[in-house]
Amino acid sequence: GLWDAGLKRIAGVDEAGRGPLAGPVVAAAVVFDEGVIVEGVDDSKKLTPARRRALYEELRSRSGIQIGVGSVDHLAIDEINIHQATIRAMLIAVASLDPQPDFLLVDGWAIPHPTLKSKGIIKGDQLSYSIAAASIIAKETRDRLMEEYHERWPQYNFKQHKGYPTAAHFQAIKEHGFCPIHRLTFGTYPK
Repeated sequence: GLWDAGLKRIAGVDEAGRGPLAGPVVAAAVVFDEGVIVEGVDDSKKLTPARRRALYEELRSRSGIQIGVGSVDHLAIDEINIHQATIRAMLIAVASLDPQPDFLLVDGWAIPHPTLKSKGIIKGDQLSYSIAAASIIAKETRDRLMEEYHERWPQYNFKQHKGYPTAAHFQAIKEHGFCPIHRLTFGTYPK
């Protein structure tokens, strides 16, 4: 495996927020030191919100775990498209790791990094421990941002749907129009 190839510092990389109509896309990169285990780490979509919050706090407070986070806002998403924005968020997350990892394991597809090799893993958040940890960090970081946005624009109820396209969210857009964090290039709005 990768460890045998001398690649010791392997970062798991994942994102949250590709699908929403509002807010940023957030990526996380997580490196575990050899032998460091956090019980219960799993794909963030399989965890209850309370469990995810608890794991987020534990991942952030334990020694032997390095975490990098990258966020790309709705303006950049509209400018360069969600795919490119996701890659940019992932590269920011990786760049903020100190020291830098030797190798990247990415949920879904490999990303172009100037110096590091990466491997994409389909369903990586279920198959790789470090990607699962990254999915928890990315989702919880983004959810907290959306809860802050809820305070500013309560009429959209961001704390409920986190900006994803729900019936209630579409209804709020119909009633109130767009707010400053909506992504305007997502052509999925009801007319």
